Amino acid sequence: MAPAAGRPAKPDCNRSYSLALHEHGLLYSAQTGQGIDQDMAAELARRSGCRISVSVMPRARIWQLIEAGSLDFSLSGITNEARDKYAAFAWYFANPYHLLVRKDAHVRSIAEFERNDRLRLGAIRSFRYSPQANELMDGLAADGRVSYATGLDPLYEILLANRVQALIIEPFDFPMVEGGRLREQTTLLSFGDPPVPHGLIMSRRALSATEQAAWRALVDEMRADGTVQRIFEKYFKPDMARSLTQF
Repeated sequence: MAPAAGRPAKPDCNRSYSLALHEHGLLYSAQTGQGIDQDMAAELARRSGCRISVSVMPRARIWQLIEAGSLDFSLSGITNEARDKYAAFAWYFANPYHLLVRKDAHVRSIAEFERNDRLRLGAIRSFRYSPQANELMDGLAADGRVSYATGLDPLYEILLANRVQALIIEPFDFPMVEGGRLREQTTLLSFGDPPVPHGLIMSRRALSATEQAAWRALVDEMRADGTVQRIFEKYFKPDMARSLTQF
């Protein structure tokens, strides 16, 4: 049966698709095998009826494979001018960014942190953020003031060891920050940027425009019927889940 006029066809399941997760707080934990993105991947497979092979890899590697067309999908991605050339997106949440700073750095604002050339930032390679967070990151990187790691856990370790004095984080990282030594030794500063949309990442080389539209329609359907919000409510309090998914 042909799809209704103006409505994209359902995803074509004539082949298996590949989707990569990355470890990032509540988005996905390899230790538990659980997270928001794992639940999103499972729901995409269930609704589409397609076989989706899920793997876990570093974020930088994911973007390389998406660009090459060797990977169909990833999740919780944000765009920029460069990524728009090789990736398409289906948005399902938006969030703000914060600077997590050691209290003994004695800074009361992001501008103070930036001005103090003795302070360093920890970051994951290939991560992008909100406009002001990107501006801070790029400026410090140009000055040689950024230390990189492949994931958050190593960054937390070097922050606690005072080898870096700040990290850029988002709500998925809050549970780790709110417990133990990190809570005692750090404070949060807001960048003040609007929430940044995140979504299903689709490789333009691997998926035609028609296929992209079909998967985007599936994500939009999950948003409209409350499925995305219910997934987020497994990990956040209802008010926070609503603020992240209603944008």
